[in-house]
Amino acid sequence: MSHDLESHVHESARRARAAALDLRAVPRATKDAALEAMADALIARTDEIVAANALDVSAARESGTGEHIIDRLRLDADRVAAMAQGTRDVAALADPVGEVVRGSTLANGLQLRQVRVPIGVIGMIYEGRPNVTADAAAICLKAGNAVLLRGSGSAARSNEAITAVLRTAIASVGLPEDAIQAIDPSDRSSSTALLKARGLVDLVIPRGGAGLIQTVVREAQVPVIETGTGNVHVYVDADADLAMALDIVVNAKTQRTSVCNAAESLLVHKSVADEFLPRVVAALRERDVTIHGDPAFAATDSAVVAATDEDYATEYLSLDIAARVVGSFEEAVAHIRTYSSGHTEAIVTGSLATAQRFTAAVDAAAIMINASTRFTDGGEMGMGAEIGISTQKLHARGPMGLPEMTTTTFVVTGDGHIR
Repeated sequence: MSHDLESHVHESARRARAAALDLRAVPRATKDAALEAMADALIARTDEIVAANALDVSAARESGTGEHIIDRLRLDADRVAAMAQGTRDVAALADPVGEVVRGSTLANGLQLRQVRVPIGVIGMIYEGRPNVTADAAAICLKAGNAVLLRGSGSAARSNEAITAVLRTAIASVGLPEDAIQAIDPSDRSSSTALLKARGLVDLVIPRGGAGLIQTVVREAQVPVIETGTGNVHVYVDADADLAMALDIVVNAKTQRTSVCNAAESLLVHKSVADEFLPRVVAALRERDVTIHGDPAFAATDSAVVAATDEDYATEYLSLDIAARVVGSFEEAVAHIRTYSSGHTEAIVTGSLATAQRFTAAVDAAAIMINASTRFTDGGEMGMGAEIGISTQKLHARGPMGLPEMTTTTFVVTGDGHIR
């Protein structure tokens, strides 16, 4: 990494820190006005954003990028409109800054309050999806933070266009442009410089594949929240309503394949396998899903590919699913514990007791009972746009919305108290 590049990134971080200090005292009304201005600008400049994105998509196709990755990268008018609506949704949410998490009057008369405050400067390192640029900027701004956005080279033109739109918008209501900055992705070392900006950057959030996340965790000298991969399972229990199970499996796998909350593995209890396997295999095959299955699945349809241990450990992000029949609830849980990435796990069952056992036995950021895994999403959970889904256990876990982008300060009020 060149000294000039590191200096440039760190100078951006210094400007972000100055902007973050200004944002701490900005009232909700001003932040919401900025968010509305951002949404209006995204709509007004849609053609400009889509044109920049078309260049990224074209370059990706020319380089042989897979279609599931291009789907993440692609923007059209509807997707830009969704970005704008996500920004408006954030504006409509309660401001977490100033919320009293807990408070009490101590025995000596001191009044104690634990209050939410902005984190400061947040660095985002992410792959592919340019919508993350708008989502992250909106959430960070509403929570009083400045954000440094280091997207991938594949989305460089898209992210540059979106960032320029957002910076102009917030400046129009008097907020510092440097609260939203893009880090040049043309040199991989810019990520390293961001990760080494200790004292300038308060938190880094990686969002992308396992390789990106592990690189960030390994190299970071600043705190990191991991947004883990999604090796997501659906377990069809002995007491499942099989019509419901079929709908859930098909939705979880095929509604959108290139996202972390899509199902990647299917487990079916042996007592319902004879009835359920032909139905689910036919439904998935009808939607062009390749099934990597155990002998029971292979016996159902000759198109089933023999599954390997690697298949069960894979986050496909494509029209592929690993599948097997399990002999018991305990075997299903053991399989999930072996291969789960801790993102989302689902059970389909008519037994309340079994659902409760599953919730207690499975360790994941989100657990779905008789519902598609696709609901592990900040918007679907009523949080507005999310900045990512944390699979770690400290500070934030699951979809990260506004409260997760704050820390706390203890405010102690006395009346001349001395110790």
